Amino acid sequence: MSAASLTTDTVKPLPPFGAPGVGALLVLIIGTLVLGYSYGPAQGALFLIGGGLGIALYHAAFGFTSAWRVFIVEGRGRGLRVQMILLALAVILFFPPLANGVLFGNEVKGSVSPAGIGVIVGAFMFGIGMQLGGGCASGTLFTAGGGNARMLVTLLFFIIGSVLATINFDWWTSLPALPPISLVQSFGAAGGIAISLTLFLAIAGLTILIEKRRNGALEQATPSPRRGFARLLRGPWPLVLGAVALVLLNFATLAIAGRPWGVTSAFALWGAKGAQIIGIDPTAWAYWQTAANAKALTQSVFADITSVMDFGIIAGAMLAAALAGSFAPSLDIPLRSVIAAIVGGLLLGYGARIAYGCNIGAYFSGIASGSLHGWIWAAAAFAGNMLGVQLRPYFFFERKITSRTDG
Repeated sequence: MSAASLTTDTVKPLPPFGAPGVGALLVLIIGTLVLGYSYGPAQGALFLIGGGLGIALYHAAFGFTSAWRVFIVEGRGRGLRVQMILLALAVILFFPPLANGVLFGNEVKGSVSPAGIGVIVGAFMFGIGMQLGGGCASGTLFTAGGGNARMLVTLLFFIIGSVLATINFDWWTSLPALPPISLVQSFGAAGGIAISLTLFLAIAGLTILIEKRRNGALEQATPSPRRGFARLLRGPWPLVLGAVALVLLNFATLAIAGRPWGVTSAFALWGAKGAQIIGIDPTAWAYWQTAANAKALTQSVFADITSVMDFGIIAGAMLAAALAGSFAPSLDIPLRSVIAAIVGGLLLGYGARIAYGCNIGAYFSGIASGSLHGWIWAAAAFAGNMLGVQLRPYFFFERKITSRTDG
């Protein structure tokens, strides 16, 4: 491309920013300052990191759900291969400080959980919910923030499903399970990285073989109409750029919060607080009797790290949608699609809780922490996605794969 054409592209006028964009920008700026003043600089920084995650997720249309569905339905694995790049970069960054227990002078620990029946069942449920709800945990937040009204329905029932899982969470944790196992603890940082990279390479290679066999050639990225700063500001971003941004922002979360990025524990908290408002006492449930959860239930949601980052993701996605000129919510949602959002949201919420996380807390951050439960979660969730894909025609009138409306 010539310098003249590049200059012409980058000086094209931006689409109307509008009230949503101004509002989202003000929320990010004022929210960062207020949270920093009221709850400490770290909380303000984490809200801003959440905003960055929302922008990266939206501009890169970084969807776990759509990538898995495209591979299952069409045999195209570009999205899965980018996920392997995401995870490879993450383990290279995360494993050394997790092995030492310290990052920039702060104590850090990974998202490592038991691996058992609850993880398998919960991840399988979550996988079905991904395809019916139209998104994963991060996908639900960034598409809702980006103006997808249907995803607000998914989010509402995601929250309801999350709090329902806390009612009998202790029963699920009583089922047979392996203790928390970490590749970092078992093999050291170098050994864990070597094992992980080998697995990522094998998965990527498998997707290439399958894609070539089913389609004859590998899918190529669609050229962007924008270049340079205009593309960075307005999108769409290359998937790999989105992956790099997510890894770096997750690493910043580890450095500031002392643990990796998570999403869905906040949904259970919001649901429990909502239950209190309507006269239901969740403190009688074992989940809310642990010290950390009991403390969170008594405090403001703005004191909760995960909640603050989730709020930031929504605001960041709204800002990104405004910059892209695509924030245009519509309430014209077919009834079948609403039903799918309800069922999918319930499965997502319930499954995430009993599986110790979602596509972020268990899959991305779990594998980035070297947790065995992250790998088991991925396998069970993928199986759930395979069933979910088969159920989609009962709820949707078309099977067209879209990236901007699916997380």
